[in-house]
Amino acid sequence: MAGPGRPRAFDTDEALDAAVEVFWRRGFADASLSELAGAMGINKPSVYGAFGDKAQLFRAALYRYVERNMGYVTEALERPTARECAQSFLVGNALAVTMPGGPTGCLSVQAVATPGDSGEYAVLAENRATVQRLFADRFRRAIADGDLPADEDPDELATFLITLSSGFAVRAADGTPRESLLAMANRAMAAFPQPTVDPSATTSKENSHG
Repeated sequence: MAGPGRPRAFDTDEALDAAVEVFWRRGFADASLSELAGAMGINKPSVYGAFGDKAQLFRAALYRYVERNMGYVTEALERPTARECAQSFLVGNALAVTMPGGPTGCLSVQAVATPGDSGEYAVLAENRATVQRLFADRFRRAIADGDLPADEDPDELATFLITLSSGFAVRAADGTPRESLLAMANRAMAAFPQPTVDPSATTSKENSHG
């Protein structure tokens, strides 16, 4: 840790962005601390001092990745209907895993070179579970509002989306072009339940009481 009056001589966010790129391309197991330090533009003692060991650096990089690359999740959750929410998420994911100039796929999928139950893999699973819970809660509200049929299973719908997004990441890493993933996102929406009410009517009703 940098002591009082001795600020770090590097930008933490920039260093984490560089670490994200290495973990994303190489996976957690194959990314050496020397390689990470070189990409971050600092020496290994500085990595230890600022972030801790490789596992702690990975956690910090994952949180930075979520902040920088997964804004589409928040945008999707704010859509007015469950169907728009699902479509926005799938389209946003397809775009994110095929971003020009960056690694293909998703860090939370690419970083797992081999299965394991150590802390770094638990962090990845926790991140996916958190996103899945957010969508399940969103769909529960949609059912309560009458936007989705009462017999729909919100947890199953959320699992459906997260499973598709993981598949998109794998296919993107294999070289599947963006256009194909966007087509799959649109096809997947055929399996998503139709709304039970007219969203415009609901909006008009809410505005009349506002």
